[in-house]
Amino acid sequence: MSEDAIEIVTRLGQNARVAAEQLAVTPGPVKDKALRAAATAVRDGRLRLLEANARDMEGAAHLRASLADRLRLDETRVEVMAQGLEDIAALPDPVGAVVASWTRPNGLRFERIRTPLGVVGIIYESRPNVTVDAGGLCLKSGNAAILRGGSESFHSSVAIVEALREGLGAAGLPKTCIQLVPVRDRAAVGAMLSMRGAVDVVVPRGGKGLIQRVLDEARVPVIGHLEGLCHVYVDGAADLEKARRVAVNAKMRRTGICGAAETILFDRAAVESHMPTILDDLITAGCEVRGDAEVCATEARARPAGEEDWNTEYLDAVISARVVDGVEGAIHHIHRYGSRHTDTILTENEAAASYFLAHVDSAIVLHNASTQFADGGEFGFGAEIGISTDKFHARGPVGAEQLTSYKYVVRGDGTVRP
Repeated sequence: MSEDAIEIVTRLGQNARVAAEQLAVTPGPVKDKALRAAATAVRDGRLRLLEANARDMEGAAHLRASLADRLRLDETRVEVMAQGLEDIAALPDPVGAVVASWTRPNGLRFERIRTPLGVVGIIYESRPNVTVDAGGLCLKSGNAAILRGGSESFHSSVAIVEALREGLGAAGLPKTCIQLVPVRDRAAVGAMLSMRGAVDVVVPRGGKGLIQRVLDEARVPVIGHLEGLCHVYVDGAADLEKARRVAVNAKMRRTGICGAAETILFDRAAVESHMPTILDDLITAGCEVRGDAEVCATEARARPAGEEDWNTEYLDAVISARVVDGVEGAIHHIHRYGSRHTDTILTENEAAASYFLAHVDSAIVLHNASTQFADGGEFGFGAEIGISTDKFHARGPVGAEQLTSYKYVVRGDGTVRP
């Protein structure tokens, strides 16, 4: 491991620990002032942000189109980032919220109160907007943030963090509340993962390789974000027009995000009525279909799927397709091959929908809606820094509330235990 990377990350951790102590008791209005000032700085500095992003894009010629799209910024996406910070500011302050309260027969009064986690390390790949979301959500939830973005988005992340820190300064908060690892050395990731006592939790966001490395090497708690092997199940009782609209959106709206559908499952009862039209819609939209024998028999343009296709997060204009025996068959496939991220059923049969929603063990399950809604902003969380597929601490979109823990406050009146 590079000695320089160790020294740099150690210093960031020490600074973050001090900043976290102050931020934990910072009033909500002060944090919101910082967020709104940061939004202004993002807007005012949009030309600088776009210039920095252009430098990153120049070095991203090797990336396929869907991944390059994740990296690219334009005027609209910069405005979305600024609006996201304002949306986070408009949310209730989770810190100090009383989750539950009760009084015991001896007169002791108990409260369970939300508290920050402390120092949150976020390790992510080439999506500049994650820098904004992570910094903003950590600030809102009273946590100091150490951000380690992907090398492809390095210049964009530097420019974005400068804007976030302008907001901190405008509110009188230490700029060390949000820090970016200033080197591309991969050893910095290893240093973050071993910083017990300095980093309280790590949130990884990226591909299978990054996530696996974090899970293998981490000596601090991890809020896991596994790959998005998301499924669309078209039931025999689906409304055809709804199903066509949702299926194409779930796959093709943005193919490089974790909420993009990677497999479409057709009820055997939908093979004649739904499958040909929906597959044609996908292919017409530019999607390659890889299907089982029944799919290929119906759609000559489909390529035969191999076993690996059911396990693949394409993050591209490719989808695997299979015929299953009803809801039970869909659930069996999802539990065998899915990543427990996001799955949807398209049907007008309420009993089938309820059965699917109850039995599919994923962080997000939907009925007659696109998997691309797997996004904290769409949940009303302002933003999110990942979709947790864990079952401990946080599951689903990780927003400001999910970046808190709690403590018990107990009040007595000279109360002693007999």
